[in-house]
Amino acid sequence: MKNSIVAALACLSLSGCLGYHIGPAKPYSLRDVHTIAIPTFVNKTLIPRIEVLITDSVIKQFQQDGTYQITSGDKADATLKGEIVSINRSPARSVSGNVLATSEFNLAMHVKYQLVGRDGKTLGADGEAVGVTSFFVGTDITTDERQALPLATEDLATRLVTQLSEGW
Repeated sequence: MKNSIVAALACLSLSGCLGYHIGPAKPYSLRDVHTIAIPTFVNKTLIPRIEVLITDSVIKQFQQDGTYQITSGDKADATLKGEIVSINRSPARSVSGNVLATSEFNLAMHVKYQLVGRDGKTLGADGEAVGVTSFFVGTDITTDERQALPLATEDLATRLVTQLSEGW
């Protein structure tokens, strides 16, 4: 009697696990995409060479995620085309006693992207990803902003890859 109750409880507790599986949970529209090519993003901002930093961060994030394999354009199932739309700096905190001076800024990067199949058709809807960070101001605001760019880039890459690999 006691063994049958334990067996029944075990069956009931494990019945909720049916249907779950380990591995990538790609969006249905991307079920046939296994490899992606990522050419250098287009830079529409005034910040020089930022396109290489963002593209490299996205590639590294895809490699860490593991859902898609990165390859060259002629071997890829799809190509990720990206455009860096804007990089904005906005004040977050002012200096105590002087509201015109800023001690901390927020930095936001906006990238629009689309995934294009081998046949040239867009796979899924066009997307947009935003990466944000904040930085404190020292003696040189330009240098401080330049040092904050990789942090915002990593956040952007994480969000972009999450949208493509998990669908949200």
